[in-house]
Amino acid sequence: MQYHIWTLGCQMNEADSQHLASELERLGYRLAQNPDDADIMVVNTCVVRQSAEDKAFGRLEAMRQMKRLHPDKVVGVMGCLVGVRDPVQLRQRLPYVDVFMPPSDPKPMVDFLALRRRESEARDLEAQARAQRDALQDGEILLPAHQQGNLISAHVPVVYGCSHACTFCIIPFRRGVERSRSVGEIVAHVRSLARQGVKEVTLLGQIVDRYGKDIPDGPDLADLLRVVHDVAEETGILRIRFLTSHPNWMTDKLLHTVAELPRVMPHIEVPIQAGDDTVLANMKRGYTADQYRHLVHKIRRIIPNVAIHTDIIVGFPDESEAQFMETYKILEELRLDKAHLARYSPRPNTVSERRMQDNVPEEEKKRRHELLEELQERILAEINRQYLGQVVEVLVEENHKGKWRGRTPQNKLVFFEAEGDWRGQLVNVEVTWTGPWSMQARLPKQQTLDFPLPVLAN
Repeated sequence: MQYHIWTLGCQMNEADSQHLASELERLGYRLAQNPDDADIMVVNTCVVRQSAEDKAFGRLEAMRQMKRLHPDKVVGVMGCLVGVRDPVQLRQRLPYVDVFMPPSDPKPMVDFLALRRRESEARDLEAQARAQRDALQDGEILLPAHQQGNLISAHVPVVYGCSHACTFCIIPFRRGVERSRSVGEIVAHVRSLARQGVKEVTLLGQIVDRYGKDIPDGPDLADLLRVVHDVAEETGILRIRFLTSHPNWMTDKLLHTVAELPRVMPHIEVPIQAGDDTVLANMKRGYTADQYRHLVHKIRRIIPNVAIHTDIIVGFPDESEAQFMETYKILEELRLDKAHLARYSPRPNTVSERRMQDNVPEEEKKRRHELLEELQERILAEINRQYLGQVVEVLVEENHKGKWRGRTPQNKLVFFEAEGDWRGQLVNVEVTWTGPWSMQARLPKQQTLDFPLPVLAN
Protein backbone atom coordinates (compact mmCIF):
# COMPACT_ATOMS: atom_id res chain seq x y z
CA MET A 1 0.00 0.00 0.00
CA GLN A 2 1.53 3.28 -1.13
CA TYR A 3 0.81 7.02 -1.05
CA HIS A 4 1.94 10.13 -2.89
CA ILE A 5 1.44 13.77 -1.87
CA TRP A 6 1.84 16.77 -4.18
CA THR A 7 2.58 19.86 -2.11
CA LEU A 8 1.95 23.36 -3.43
CA GLY A 9 2.69 26.65 -1.69
CA CYS A 10 4.41 27.65 1.50
CA GLN A 11 6.60 25.98 4.11
CA MET A 12 3.56 25.51 6.35
CA ASN A 13 2.03 23.32 3.66
CA GLU A 14 5.28 21.33 3.50
CA ALA A 15 5.04 20.75 7.25
CA ASP A 16 1.36 19.73 6.89
CA SER A 17 2.25 17.24 4.15
CA GLN A 18 4.97 15.78 6.33
CA HIS A 19 2.42 15.36 9.15
CA LEU A 20 -0.03 13.62 6.81
CA ALA A 21 2.72 11.34 5.48
CA SER A 22 3.63 10.38 9.04
CA GLU A 23 0.01 9.47 9.82
CA LEU A 24 -0.26 7.38 6.64
CA GLU A 25 2.93 5.50 7.46
CA ARG A 26 1.60 4.71 10.92
CA LEU A 27 -1.28 3.01 9.12
CA GLY A 28 1.13 0.90 7.08
CA TYR A 29 1.38 2.95 3.88
CA ARG A 30 4.71 3.76 2.26
CA LEU A 31 5.83 6.46 -0.15
CA ALA A 32 5.34 5.61 -3.83
CA GLN A 33 8.42 6.50 -5.84
CA ASN A 34 6.24 6.52 -8.95
CA PRO A 35 3.03 8.54 -8.32
CA ASP A 36 1.11 6.26 -10.71
CA ASP A 37 1.67 3.36 -8.29
CA ALA A 38 0.10 5.16 -5.34
CA ASP A 39 -3.05 3.81 -3.70
CA ILE A 40 -3.60 7.21 -2.06
CA MET A 41 -3.08 10.43 -4.03
CA VAL A 42 -3.27 13.78 -2.22
CA VAL A 43 -2.89 17.35 -3.45
CA ASN A 44 -2.01 19.81 -0.66
CA THR A 45 -3.24 23.07 -2.11
CA CYS A 46 -2.36 26.76 -1.94
CA VAL A 47 -4.70 29.60 -2.89
CA VAL A 48 -2.63 32.64 -1.90
CA ARG A 49 -2.40 33.52 -5.61
CA GLN A 50 -4.76 32.68 -8.47
CA SER A 51 -1.88 30.94 -10.26
CA ALA A 52 -1.41 28.62 -7.27
CA GLU A 53 -5.14 27.79 -7.20
CA ASP A 54 -5.10 27.13 -10.96
CA LYS A 55 -2.14 24.80 -10.51
CA ALA A 56 -4.03 22.86 -7.82
CA PHE A 57 -7.09 22.42 -10.01
CA GLY A 58 -4.84 21.44 -12.91
CA ARG A 59 -3.23 18.70 -10.85
CA LEU A 60 -6.62 17.48 -9.63
CA GLU A 61 -8.03 17.43 -13.15
CA ALA A 62 -5.13 15.21 -14.22
CA MET A 63 -6.08 12.81 -11.43
CA ARG A 64 -9.66 12.54 -12.66
CA GLN A 65 -8.70 10.08 -15.42
CA MET A 66 -6.56 8.06 -12.99
CA LYS A 67 -9.55 7.75 -10.67
CA ARG A 68 -11.79 6.72 -13.59
CA LEU A 69 -9.38 3.92 -14.55
CA HIS A 70 -8.69 2.88 -10.96
CA PRO A 71 -11.78 3.65 -8.84
CA ASP A 72 -10.27 1.99 -5.76
CA LYS A 73 -7.55 4.62 -5.54
CA VAL A 74 -8.16 7.24 -2.86
CA VAL A 75 -8.00 10.88 -3.96
CA GLY A 76 -7.62 13.57 -1.29
CA VAL A 77 -7.49 17.36 -1.26
CA MET A 78 -5.81 19.16 1.62
CA GLY A 79 -4.96 22.75 2.44
CA CYS A 80 -6.31 26.20 1.79
CA LEU A 81 -8.56 25.25 -1.13
CA VAL A 82 -10.74 23.29 1.29
CA GLY A 83 -13.21 25.75 2.76
CA VAL A 84 -12.22 28.74 0.64
CA ARG A 85 -14.93 27.82 -1.81
CA ASP A 86 -18.43 26.76 -0.88
CA PRO A 87 -18.14 23.09 0.26
CA VAL A 88 -21.10 21.99 -1.85
CA GLN A 89 -19.72 23.71 -4.96
CA LEU A 90 -16.25 22.26 -4.32
CA ARG A 91 -17.63 18.74 -4.09
CA GLN A 92 -19.71 19.29 -7.21
CA ARG A 93 -16.62 20.40 -9.12
CA LEU A 94 -14.51 17.54 -7.72
CA PRO A 95 -16.97 14.62 -7.40
CA TYR A 96 -14.19 12.04 -7.73
CA VAL A 97 -12.36 13.32 -4.62
CA ASP A 98 -12.86 11.01 -1.65
CA VAL A 99 -11.47 13.12 1.21
CA PHE A 100 -11.31 16.87 1.88
CA MET A 101 -8.87 17.94 4.61
CA PRO A 102 -8.54 21.46 6.07
CA PRO A 103 -5.02 22.85 6.60
CA SER A 104 -2.94 21.03 9.22
CA ASP A 105 -5.60 18.35 9.76
CA PRO A 106 -4.92 14.81 8.44
CA LYS A 107 -7.72 13.29 10.56
CA PRO A 108 -10.37 13.12 7.79
CA MET A 109 -8.05 10.93 5.72
CA VAL A 110 -7.17 8.69 8.67
CA ASP A 111 -10.87 8.26 9.50
CA PHE A 112 -11.77 7.56 5.87
CA LEU A 113 -9.12 4.85 5.53
CA ALA A 114 -10.23 3.20 8.76
CA LEU A 115 -13.83 3.07 7.51
CA ARG A 116 -12.74 1.50 4.22
CA ARG A 117 -11.17 -1.45 5.95
CA ARG A 118 -13.14 -4.36 7.33
CA GLU A 119 -14.10 -3.78 10.92
CA SER A 120 -11.46 -6.11 12.34
CA GLU A 121 -8.72 -4.62 10.14
CA ALA A 122 -9.78 -1.12 11.13
CA ARG A 123 -9.53 -2.05 14.82
CA ASP A 124 -6.04 -3.48 14.29
CA LEU A 125 -4.84 -0.41 12.40
CA GLU A 126 -6.38 1.91 14.95
CA ALA A 127 -4.69 0.07 17.81
CA GLN A 128 -1.36 0.11 15.96
CA ALA A 129 -1.56 3.83 15.29
CA ARG A 130 -2.64 4.51 18.89
CA ALA A 131 0.28 2.49 20.26
CA GLN A 132 2.73 4.42 18.10
CA ARG A 133 1.23 7.73 19.18
CA ASP A 134 1.36 6.70 22.85
CA ALA A 135 5.08 5.89 22.45
CA LEU A 136 5.72 9.52 21.50
CA GLN A 137 5.62 12.50 23.82
CA ASP A 138 3.23 15.39 23.11
CA GLY A 139 4.43 17.36 20.11
CA GLU A 140 6.79 14.71 18.78
CA ILE A 141 6.65 14.01 15.07
CA LEU A 142 7.71 10.75 13.49
CA LEU A 143 9.11 11.54 10.06
CA PRO A 144 8.06 9.47 7.04
CA ALA A 145 10.37 6.50 6.58
CA HIS A 146 12.06 7.89 3.45
CA GLN A 147 13.07 11.05 5.38
CA GLN A 148 14.36 9.47 8.57
CA GLY A 149 18.13 9.88 8.63
CA ASN A 150 18.02 11.75 5.28
CA LEU A 151 16.22 15.00 6.09
CA ILE A 152 18.75 17.63 7.19
CA SER A 153 16.48 20.67 7.45
CA ALA A 154 12.91 20.50 8.77
CA HIS A 155 10.09 22.93 9.50
CA VAL A 156 8.50 23.29 12.94
CA PRO A 157 5.21 25.23 13.03
CA VAL A 158 5.09 27.34 16.19
CA VAL A 159 2.00 29.47 15.55
CA TYR A 160 -0.91 28.56 13.29
CA GLY A 161 -3.27 31.01 11.61
CA CYS A 162 -3.07 34.79 11.35
CA SER A 163 -4.97 37.65 12.98
CA HIS A 164 -3.53 40.56 10.98
CA ALA A 165 -5.70 40.36 7.83
CA CYS A 166 -3.93 42.34 5.11
CA THR A 167 -6.51 43.36 2.51
CA PHE A 168 -5.02 41.05 -0.16
CA CYS A 169 -4.47 37.96 1.99
CA ILE A 170 -6.73 34.93 2.20
CA ILE A 171 -4.75 33.15 4.95
CA PRO A 172 -6.81 34.46 7.93
CA PHE A 173 -10.00 33.22 6.25
CA ARG A 174 -8.47 29.84 5.58
CA ARG A 175 -6.21 29.09 8.53
CA GLY A 176 -8.15 30.99 11.19
CA VAL A 177 -6.93 33.17 14.06
CA GLU A 178 -3.50 32.79 15.63
CA ARG A 179 -2.94 29.76 17.82
CA SER A 180 0.49 29.37 19.42
CA ARG A 181 1.81 25.91 20.27
CA SER A 182 3.09 25.42 23.80
CA VAL A 183 6.82 25.59 24.43
CA GLY A 184 6.76 22.00 25.66
CA GLU A 185 5.10 20.77 22.47
CA ILE A 186 7.61 22.64 20.31
CA VAL A 187 10.55 21.32 22.32
CA ALA A 188 9.28 17.75 21.99
CA HIS A 189 8.93 18.29 18.23
CA VAL A 190 12.50 19.58 17.93
CA ARG A 191 13.92 16.75 20.06
CA SER A 192 12.15 14.12 17.97
CA LEU A 193 13.52 15.66 14.76
CA ALA A 194 17.03 15.64 16.21
CA ARG A 195 16.74 11.93 17.04
CA GLN A 196 15.81 11.30 13.41
CA GLY A 197 18.92 13.02 12.03
CA VAL A 198 17.67 16.57 11.41
CA LYS A 199 20.42 19.20 11.79
CA GLU A 200 18.49 22.42 11.10
CA VAL A 201 15.01 23.55 12.17
CA THR A 202 13.00 26.49 10.87
CA LEU A 203 10.30 27.81 13.20
CA LEU A 204 7.22 28.72 11.15
CA GLY A 205 4.35 31.15 11.48
CA GLN A 206 2.34 33.32 9.11
CA ILE A 207 3.64 36.14 11.34
CA VAL A 208 6.15 34.22 13.40
CA ASP A 209 7.07 37.30 15.48
CA ARG A 210 3.58 37.17 17.02
CA TYR A 211 4.32 33.83 18.66
CA GLY A 212 2.84 33.83 22.17
CA LYS A 213 0.64 36.90 21.71
CA ASP A 214 -2.44 34.72 22.27
CA ILE A 215 -1.07 33.28 25.54
CA PRO A 216 -1.64 35.47 28.64
CA ASP A 217 1.76 36.34 30.14
CA GLY A 218 3.24 33.80 27.72
CA PRO A 219 6.68 33.69 26.11
CA ASP A 220 7.48 35.63 22.96
CA LEU A 221 9.53 34.47 19.98
CA ALA A 222 12.79 35.66 21.51
CA ASP A 223 12.09 33.56 24.63
CA LEU A 224 11.22 30.57 22.46
CA LEU A 225 14.44 30.92 20.47
CA ARG A 226 16.49 30.75 23.67
CA VAL A 227 14.71 27.57 24.75
CA VAL A 228 15.10 25.94 21.32
CA HIS A 229 18.75 27.02 21.26
CA ASP A 230 19.36 25.17 24.54
CA VAL A 231 17.66 22.09 23.10
CA ALA A 232 19.77 22.38 19.95
CA GLU A 233 22.99 22.39 21.99
CA GLU A 234 21.83 19.27 23.86
CA THR A 235 20.64 17.31 20.84
CA GLY A 236 23.03 18.24 18.04
CA ILE A 237 20.78 20.59 16.08
CA LEU A 238 23.32 22.84 14.33
CA ARG A 239 21.18 25.67 13.01
CA ILE A 240 17.91 27.46 13.80
CA ARG A 241 15.95 29.78 11.50
CA PHE A 242 12.51 31.38 11.69
CA LEU A 243 10.04 32.90 9.22
CA THR A 244 8.03 34.85 8.20
CA SER A 245 8.37 38.11 10.13
CA HIS A 246 6.34 41.33 9.92
CA PRO A 247 7.77 44.86 10.24
CA ASN A 248 5.23 45.78 12.94
CA TRP A 249 6.24 42.94 15.25
CA MET A 250 10.03 42.69 14.85
CA THR A 251 11.31 43.91 18.23
CA ASP A 252 14.77 44.99 19.35
CA LYS A 253 14.64 42.13 21.87
CA LEU A 254 14.20 39.63 19.03
CA LEU A 255 17.02 41.12 16.95
CA HIS A 256 19.46 41.14 19.89
CA THR A 257 18.51 37.53 20.65
CA VAL A 258 19.34 36.51 17.08
CA ALA A 259 22.67 38.33 17.35
CA GLU A 260 23.53 36.65 20.68
CA LEU A 261 22.65 33.03 19.92
CA PRO A 262 25.30 31.34 17.74
CA ARG A 263 22.99 28.63 16.38
CA VAL A 264 20.32 31.11 15.26
CA MET A 265 21.26 32.08 11.72
CA PRO A 266 21.72 35.72 10.54
CA HIS A 267 18.85 35.38 8.10
CA ILE A 268 15.71 37.53 8.39
CA GLU A 269 12.67 37.30 6.12
CA VAL A 270 10.57 40.44 6.54
CA PRO A 271 8.24 41.42 3.66
CA ILE A 272 7.73 45.01 2.50
CA GLN A 273 5.11 44.14 -0.20
CA ALA A 274 5.25 47.65 -1.75
CA GLY A 275 7.40 50.77 -1.60
CA ASP A 276 4.64 53.39 -1.79
CA ASP A 277 2.84 54.57 1.35
CA THR A 278 -0.60 54.82 -0.28
CA VAL A 279 -0.34 51.27 -1.63
CA LEU A 280 0.85 50.05 1.78
CA ALA A 281 -2.14 51.73 3.43
CA ASN A 282 -4.50 50.15 0.90
CA MET A 283 -2.90 46.81 1.70
CA LYS A 284 -3.44 47.49 5.44
CA ARG A 285 0.18 46.68 6.18
CA GLY A 286 0.47 49.10 9.12
CA TYR A 287 3.81 50.80 8.34
CA THR A 288 5.33 53.23 5.86
CA ALA A 289 8.14 52.72 3.40
CA ASP A 290 10.39 54.92 5.52
CA GLN A 291 9.65 52.83 8.63
CA TYR A 292 10.60 49.70 6.69
CA ARG A 293 13.79 51.42 5.52
CA HIS A 294 14.75 52.25 9.12
CA LEU A 295 13.99 48.67 10.19
CA VAL A 296 16.37 47.28 7.57
CA HIS A 297 19.12 49.63 8.76
CA LYS A 298 18.48 48.55 12.35
CA ILE A 299 18.62 44.85 11.49
CA ARG A 300 21.93 45.34 9.74
CA ARG A 301 23.31 47.33 12.65
CA ILE A 302 22.37 44.74 15.29
CA ILE A 303 23.05 41.48 13.40
CA PRO A 304 26.47 41.26 11.73
CA ASN A 305 26.57 39.80 8.19
CA VAL A 306 22.78 39.42 8.11
CA ALA A 307 20.90 38.47 4.96
CA ILE A 308 17.47 40.06 4.59
CA HIS A 309 14.75 38.59 2.37
CA THR A 310 11.50 40.28 1.43
CA ASP A 311 8.20 39.79 -0.42
CA ILE A 312 6.80 42.18 -3.03
CA ILE A 313 3.44 42.29 -4.82
CA VAL A 314 3.17 44.22 -8.09
CA GLY A 315 -0.06 45.41 -9.69
CA PHE A 316 -2.11 45.92 -6.53
CA PRO A 317 -5.43 47.71 -7.32
CA ASP A 318 -4.89 51.33 -8.37
CA GLU A 319 -1.08 51.02 -8.24
CA SER A 320 0.20 53.67 -10.65
CA GLU A 321 3.47 53.63 -12.56
CA ALA A 322 4.86 56.24 -10.17
CA GLN A 323 3.86 54.14 -7.15
CA PHE A 324 5.44 51.04 -8.66
CA MET A 325 8.65 53.00 -9.23
CA GLU A 326 8.77 53.74 -5.48
CA THR A 327 8.94 49.98 -4.97
CA TYR A 328 11.66 49.72 -7.59
CA LYS A 329 13.66 52.52 -5.97
CA ILE A 330 13.52 51.17 -2.43
CA LEU A 331 14.55 47.69 -3.59
CA GLU A 332 17.43 49.24 -5.54
CA GLU A 333 18.41 51.32 -2.51
CA LEU A 334 18.22 48.64 0.19
CA ARG A 335 19.89 45.90 -1.89
CA LEU A 336 18.21 43.03 -0.08
CA ASP A 337 19.52 39.49 -0.44
CA LYS A 338 16.38 38.04 -1.96
CA ALA A 339 12.96 39.26 -3.08
CA HIS A 340 10.03 36.86 -3.53
CA LEU A 341 7.99 38.52 -6.27
CA ALA A 342 4.31 38.02 -7.08
CA ARG A 343 1.72 39.57 -9.35
CA TYR A 344 -1.47 40.59 -7.55
CA SER A 345 -4.51 38.38 -8.03
CA PRO A 346 -7.80 38.88 -6.14
CA ARG A 347 -8.60 36.13 -3.64
CA PRO A 348 -12.15 35.21 -2.52
CA ASN A 349 -13.52 37.00 0.57
CA THR A 350 -10.56 39.35 0.96
CA VAL A 351 -11.13 43.10 1.36
CA SER A 352 -9.30 43.86 -1.89
CA GLU A 353 -11.50 41.38 -3.79
CA ARG A 354 -14.73 42.79 -2.33
CA ARG A 355 -13.98 46.51 -2.33
CA MET A 356 -11.25 47.17 -4.90
CA GLN A 357 -11.09 46.79 -8.65
CA ASP A 358 -8.34 44.65 -10.13
CA ASN A 359 -7.56 47.40 -12.62
CA VAL A 360 -3.86 46.94 -13.43
CA PRO A 361 -3.68 45.00 -16.73
CA GLU A 362 -2.00 41.61 -16.64
CA GLU A 363 0.56 42.68 -19.23
CA GLU A 364 1.50 45.63 -17.04
CA LYS A 365 1.79 43.38 -13.97
CA LYS A 366 4.05 41.09 -15.96
CA ARG A 367 6.21 44.02 -17.12
CA ARG A 368 6.65 45.31 -13.57
CA HIS A 369 7.41 41.80 -12.32
CA GLU A 370 10.10 41.39 -14.97
CA LEU A 371 11.66 44.77 -14.15
CA LEU A 372 12.03 43.77 -10.51
CA GLU A 373 13.38 40.35 -11.49
CA GLU A 374 16.07 41.98 -13.62
CA LEU A 375 16.94 44.43 -10.85
CA GLN A 376 17.12 41.70 -8.22
CA GLU A 377 19.27 39.48 -10.44
CA ARG A 378 21.77 42.30 -10.85
CA ILE A 379 21.80 43.10 -7.13
CA LEU A 380 22.25 39.45 -6.13
CA ALA A 381 25.07 38.99 -8.63
CA GLU A 382 26.87 41.97 -7.08
CA ILE A 383 26.25 40.83 -3.50
CA ASN A 384 27.38 37.27 -4.15
CA ARG A 385 30.47 38.43 -6.07
CA GLN A 386 31.86 39.65 -2.74
CA TYR A 387 32.11 36.00 -1.63
CA LEU A 388 34.53 35.08 -4.43
CA GLY A 389 37.70 33.66 -2.89
CA GLN A 390 36.18 33.72 0.61
CA VAL A 391 35.82 30.70 2.90
CA VAL A 392 32.21 30.16 3.98
CA GLU A 393 30.54 27.66 6.29
CA VAL A 394 28.01 25.38 4.63
CA LEU A 395 25.54 22.92 6.15
CA VAL A 396 25.42 20.10 3.60
CA GLU A 397 21.90 18.93 2.73
CA GLU A 398 22.26 16.42 -0.09
CA ASN A 399 24.19 15.20 -3.10
CA HIS A 400 22.73 16.79 -6.22
CA LYS A 401 23.88 15.57 -9.65
CA GLY A 402 27.31 14.56 -8.38
CA LYS A 403 27.92 17.65 -6.24
CA TRP A 404 27.26 18.31 -2.59
CA ARG A 405 24.65 20.98 -2.02
CA GLY A 406 24.37 23.11 1.10
CA ARG A 407 23.60 26.56 2.46
CA THR A 408 25.53 29.26 4.27
CA PRO A 409 24.28 30.87 7.49
CA GLN A 410 22.73 33.55 5.23
CA ASN A 411 20.82 30.80 3.36
CA LYS A 412 22.88 31.15 0.17
CA LEU A 413 23.08 28.03 -1.97
CA VAL A 414 26.57 26.53 -2.47
CA PHE A 415 27.73 23.48 -4.48
CA PHE A 416 31.06 21.66 -4.10
CA GLU A 417 32.63 18.35 -5.08
CA ALA A 418 34.18 15.98 -2.55
CA GLU A 419 34.47 12.26 -1.89
CA GLY A 420 32.78 10.70 1.11
CA ASP A 421 29.41 11.34 2.70
CA TRP A 422 29.12 14.97 3.81
CA ARG A 423 25.38 15.00 4.42
CA GLY A 424 24.52 16.83 7.66
CA GLN A 425 28.06 18.15 8.15
CA LEU A 426 29.19 21.74 8.66
CA VAL A 427 31.88 22.32 6.05
CA ASN A 428 34.19 25.27 5.35
CA VAL A 429 34.55 25.71 1.60
CA GLU A 430 36.31 28.25 -0.60
CA VAL A 431 34.05 30.02 -3.11
CA THR A 432 35.41 29.71 -6.67
CA TRP A 433 32.46 31.05 -8.71
CA THR A 434 29.42 33.18 -7.95
CA GLY A 435 26.13 33.82 -9.70
CA PRO A 436 22.93 35.52 -8.58
CA TRP A 437 21.22 32.32 -7.43
CA SER A 438 24.05 30.03 -6.29
CA MET A 439 27.79 29.67 -5.80
CA GLN A 440 30.40 27.00 -6.60
CA ALA A 441 33.13 26.14 -4.14
CA ARG A 442 35.95 23.72 -3.41
CA LEU A 443 36.95 21.86 -0.31
CA PRO A 444 40.27 22.98 1.23
CA LYS A 445 42.77 20.12 1.08
CA GLN A 446 43.36 20.05 4.81
CA GLN A 447 39.68 19.61 5.65
CA THR A 448 38.43 16.12 6.47
CA LEU A 449 35.14 14.67 7.60
CA ASP A 450 34.25 15.02 11.27
CA PHE A 451 33.93 11.25 11.44
CA PRO A 452 36.05 8.47 9.85
CA LEU A 453 34.71 6.81 6.74
CA PRO A 454 33.86 3.11 7.21
CA VAL A 455 36.43 0.56 6.05
CA LEU A 456 34.79 -1.68 3.48
CA ALA A 457 35.54 -5.39 3.62
CA ASN A 458 37.20 -6.95 0.55
